[in-house]
Parts: sequence; structure tokens; C-alpha cells
Amino acid sequence: MPKHITRLAAGTFVALSLLTACSGGTGGTAEPPASGNPSSSSPDNSSSNGVPKVPAPLPTEKLLADPCSALGDDANAVGLASPGKLNDITPRGCDWQSSDPDLKANGVTLAPVPQNKNGLADTYATKSRQAYFEPTQISGYPAVFTAERDSRKNGVCDLVIGVTDQLTVVIVDSLTKGKNLDNPCEPLTKIGTAMINHLKTES
Repeated sequence: MPKHITRLAAGTFVALSLLTACSGGTGGTAEPPASGNPSSSSPDNSSSNGVPKVPAPLPTEKLLADPCSALGDDANAVGLASPGKLNDITPRGCDWQSSDPDLKANGVTLAPVPQNKNGLADTYATKSRQAYFEPTQISGYPAVFTAERDSRKNGVCDLVIGVTDQLTVVIVDSLTKGKNLDNPCEPLTKIGTAMINHLKTES
């Protein structure tokens, strides 16, 4: 396993494992891009407890069976080298590295979180424990940039996206260099959009 993928897996193990503890939540970091529209500001698309609802459930059978299928050929379009590699983190996910030869140390992990049966509601339940909690939308789907620790200055960001009202997907990147080093959350918006668009093709 390449060293950068090993480091990414080790660096995101705590972040991903927190997703299944006490009804969800993530580690890592978060700061939504300026273009993000907070889902919480759309009451017509929220449940009675303020958790935004998924507008249309996406197909997840293939995603759950093989997280590396989440992006398909679209991985290359967002700067990731295909194919991704399954990891042994819980929840099980897929690791990709940058396709740019000069940015090989940059990586992304994507993992569905079936352990959280209530989707984004489980993430919202941990809001008080997060260092920050910033709802947004990715291609019209509710999402949250959230973290128990703020590691943005270290090039790490976490994004949790609701793909159904019962399932979320967490995407974590770890950057060591490049133009997005000071804003590691920006690439996750593009990757999340690519994932949603790809899942839509499987319906």
C-alpha cells in the first residue's frame, strides 16, 4: 500500500470511527465553501426536528457493497487517480490519491455509514459536541461540514452528505500541498457533487 494512502487511512481512522459512536458525528475539519447554501435555512425541506430531508433517495446498494464504486470514472474528472482502493477502516471506505504527479501525497477517503440508521439525524444529534457544525447543500442534497477537532490548518476536512434519510456518506481529504491546502473543504464539494451525479446514473 502506498505510503500516502497508509497515512491517509491512519489520519482518518479516528474521524471515521467517530461516525458510528453515539449516533454519529465526524472527526476531521470543516468549513463550507462560500457557495454552500445551508440546508437548515430551508424549512420546507426539513423535518420537525430541524434535520434537512433528502429530496430524492439515491440508489445505495452498489455503494454499500463497494465504496470504490461511488465515483466510477468521474474520479478522474475531480483529480483523483482510478481505481480507488478499499481500506479496513470502520466504516469501510475507499481511498484515492491525487492524479497529479506533484500532489501524490494528497488523498481522499469516502465511506458510507450504514451503522447510523437515522442518516443525518444521527450527525445532527452530535452537534453540541462538535468544534463547529456548518450545514450546507451539495448538488441539492443536505450535508454538513463538522468536526470535533479543527484541523483545517493541517489540510484536513470532513464532509457528511445525506444520500437517503437513513444513510450518510462521509468524505475526508488530507492535503499536504497544492492550491487547496488553505481551504481543504473546497475539493470535497466537487467530489461530493461527482458522487451524487454518479449515484443518480445508477437509478
